[in-house]
Amino acid sequence: MDYGFVRQRVEEVRARVEMACRPSGRHPADVRVVAVTKTASPDVLSALYAAGIRDAGENRWQIARDKLAHPASAQFEWHFIGALQTNKVKYVVPRFSWIHSLDRPELARALSAEAVRRGAVLNVLVQVNISGEAQKHGIRPEDAEDLILLARELPGLSVRGLMTMAPIAERPEDVRHVFAGLRALRDDLQSRLSLEAFDQLSMGMSDDFEVAVQEGATMIRIGRRLVNP
Repeated sequence: MDYGFVRQRVEEVRARVEMACRPSGRHPADVRVVAVTKTASPDVLSALYAAGIRDAGENRWQIARDKLAHPASAQFEWHFIGALQTNKVKYVVPRFSWIHSLDRPELARALSAEAVRRGAVLNVLVQVNISGEAQKHGIRPEDAEDLILLARELPGLSVRGLMTMAPIAERPEDVRHVFAGLRALRDDLQSRLSLEAFDQLSMGMSDDFEVAVQEGATMIRIGRRLVNP
């Protein structure tokens, strides 16, 4: 497939991020655009890199393998953004710098053990189900503190912040409370627990990223808007 359209898409997303940052005086460079490549062929990586993207994300190991085998994959920092089974940890840890979906103690322990075995330090985000939807992955907000306290004591893990997924909504404004809720939770935990480098908020996707940025997102996960024709 010809991915010539990618550069324009990246420019459009960055322009919208800049506009979303203006009301609060945030710098657009503080918002990391993670290109989610699950629906595209591995060749999209070269186009994304040429357009200035340096962060790529996948949510399933089975699909990520083909992307990671592409020569261009080494030029990206990789983010695992989907539900992660403990039996896939041994494949994911050596290839991904960030895990956005830490949601239970057994996964924290498995990630730690594999990171230690490989002499690595893994950046992890605790996934929180702010919306309370039964079908959404993520820990309950009231349980986030216990998981963070556990994870920060485990070797090989650096707990860097929180992640959430908002419900699908006709209007992005309808999910603003989800993003605001994650930011408030992050700020509360950071102040009470004196967490170091606990400053990341992974929230916002193709249809709602501008509202997420307005509410403090530091990472937005953009797939369809960047890589689909």
